[in-house]
Amino acid sequence: MSLGELAGAIDCGTNSTRLLIAGPSGEQVERLLTITRLGQGVDQTGLLSQEAIQRTIEALRSYKQVLNRHEVNLRRLIATSAVRDAGNFQEFLDGAQDATGITPEIIDGQEEGRLSFLGATAALNTTGSKILVLDIGGGSTEFVAGVAKRRPDFVRSLNMGCVRITEKFLHDDPPSISQIRDAQAFVEELVHGLVIEVSSLYSSDLFEGHSLFGLAGTVTAISAIAQGLLSYDPHKTHHSKLSLAEIRRIKDEMVTMTAKERSRRYALEIGRADVIVAGLLILDRVVEILKFDEVTVSEADILDGIVADLFSGDR
Repeated sequence: MSLGELAGAIDCGTNSTRLLIAGPSGEQVERLLTITRLGQGVDQTGLLSQEAIQRTIEALRSYKQVLNRHEVNLRRLIATSAVRDAGNFQEFLDGAQDATGITPEIIDGQEEGRLSFLGATAALNTTGSKILVLDIGGGSTEFVAGVAKRRPDFVRSLNMGCVRITEKFLHDDPPSISQIRDAQAFVEELVHGLVIEVSSLYSSDLFEGHSLFGLAGTVTAISAIAQGLLSYDPHKTHHSKLSLAEIRRIKDEMVTMTAKERSRRYALEIGRADVIVAGLLILDRVVEILKFDEVTVSEADILDGIVADLFSGDR
């Protein structure tokens, strides 16, 4: 491996398509995000829409140009919840390969959780720290527990994400009280089910003594809002802390606003503003039900885990 070698990771998620180019020590060269809403309508139709496929393919074409400009040799492209659930996944995979020259992979929730945990913990200075990673995606949410820099001990993926919950329950803009109540009840049922599963598998509370790390767009956006940042700054959001009280305060403000009002007030992209309430509902219920006081925000995520894997060859 040459000193200047770079790795490129692409994540085709339910809400956004993202690219990270980084070096062997994790040094970041490019980090790009395009909200493509690949999973739009998948819950209702079981299919990826042609419009969503085309939006994502266009983003992938532009990412190929960035990869080529940086002469990146190590490349991996993954697809997650939306593509896992879609009957016409092969159409998307064929288009993604044509656009990038990379053979795309559909990964399951276990692999998604492993990579997220690896990415979130790889650069931590603490040794032996117990971490619970919460990765709130568009279609699914992963819970991954373990010791930093080791393979995780526990991985579960639940079919709740900010796009999925929005499309399933939050039909009005702003959502009605009954819609919020139904969405919250759905999330609570899944999280309580996770608690019951953990209790049946382990003699003690698996998550006891763990620090909670939150990943992905909902959590990082809420950190920026809580800090009152006028423009998004990942250096200020990374490893910042969010208390349950702050999460709840922002959630209570946002549920009464339209997506456009949220976008204007908080400088959110419209593709984030219309689904962030659902993400907040998930974050709020998880933090309370699992009895955490706060969540540590991480900008390092599944993309960083993919890059680490590419350099280690641990695939």
